[in-house]
Amino acid sequence: MAHEVSGNEHTVSTRTVEIVVSGLFVILALVIMYDNWRIGARWASDGPEAGYFPFYIGLIMLVTSTGTLLINLFAKSADRSNFVERSQLKQVLQVLIPTAGFVFLIWLIGIYFAAAIFITFFMWWLGKYPIHRILPIAILVPLALFLMFEVYFLVPLPKGPIETALGF
Repeated sequence: MAHEVSGNEHTVSTRTVEIVVSGLFVILALVIMYDNWRIGARWASDGPEAGYFPFYIGLIMLVTSTGTLLINLFAKSADRSNFVERSQLKQVLQVLIPTAGFVFLIWLIGIYFAAAIFITFFMWWLGKYPIHRILPIAILVPLALFLMFEVYFLVPLPKGPIETALGF
C-alpha cells in the first residue's frame, strides 16, 4: 500500500529493513561459527586454536542479531515508518551501482585501470567536470596508488591483462 511520506512515495518500512538485515546477520554469524568450529575453535594445550576468537565473535553476532530479529518480529508497536525516501534511495543507488561495477572491473581488468575508469565516470557523471580536469586525476591517482603499493610497500594488488602485458 503506497502512501505519501514527507512529500515522497513510501519505499520500505524501517521494520522490514531491520528484519531483513538482522536475518542476513544471523545467517552470516552461523556461517562464521560453523567454519571456525570446523578449523578449530577450542582451547588446545598450547592455547586457542585458529578459529577460537572468530567463533566467539560469530556467537556475539548471532545473539545480538537474533535479538534484533525477534524484537522486530514480535513487537506490538512495530516501526512502520519509511526507512528511506525515494530521492535518498536514488542517491544511494547512484553510488552503489557504479561501485559494484568497479568491484567487477577489478576482477576483470585489475584495480588500477578499474580505478581510472571509476574516477573518470564519477567525475563526468556526478561531478559534471570537463574532460581536461578529469583525465589528469583519473591517470595520476591510479599511478600514485601503483607506485605506493607495488613499488614502495611491495604489496601486490589485483592486476589485469594490461599490467601482465606490461610485465607487472
